[in-house]
Amino acid sequence: MKRREFITLIGSTAVGWPGATCAQQPRKVPHVGILWILFASAVAPLYEAFRQGLREAGYVEGQTIAIDARFAEGKVELLAGLAEELVRLEVDVLVAPSTASLRVLKQATATIPIVMANVSDPVGLGLVASLRRPGGNITGFSNLTVEQVGKNVELCKEAIPGLSQLAVLLNPSAPDAAWVC
Repeated sequence: MKRREFITLIGSTAVGWPGATCAQQPRKVPHVGILWILFASAVAPLYEAFRQGLREAGYVEGQTIAIDARFAEGKVELLAGLAEELVRLEVDVLVAPSTASLRVLKQATATIPIVMANVSDPVGLGLVASLRRPGGNITGFSNLTVEQVGKNVELCKEAIPGLSQLAVLLNPSAPDAAWVC
């Protein structure tokens, strides 16, 4: 297309839709939902780091991004209802900062993108197809605790040469606790 034809096309479009070129459409503010299994006070440093990361990426909470956080107060049984609440809000993306959160968010929606974080073994738990290609509406990263357990024990033995016993504290009701025992 020649320059004059292009200018004529743009000019006729502007004449055909007066005001369309003058008024800008308001930008939709991205709406993020995050589902925490713990109390707000327990995850406050992590939540603040999440918000700080958004600020560093140029987002201003309440202006260029909206965040709705839900806290299950340590009660796994509350997660499903809170997940459904976030889905009803029609958020643009969901954040699952734990295995339990990811599990209920996956059950709550197959269309809203879910970003997982701090999930121990999403492949082993059947939450994603693979880490390289998770499939569905889930993406993010795993802390791969399952693969790291042996290395962590090895590092403990190096740090404490006389180590003969090692105890692990965990929440037995956590979805990924079975592989530790």
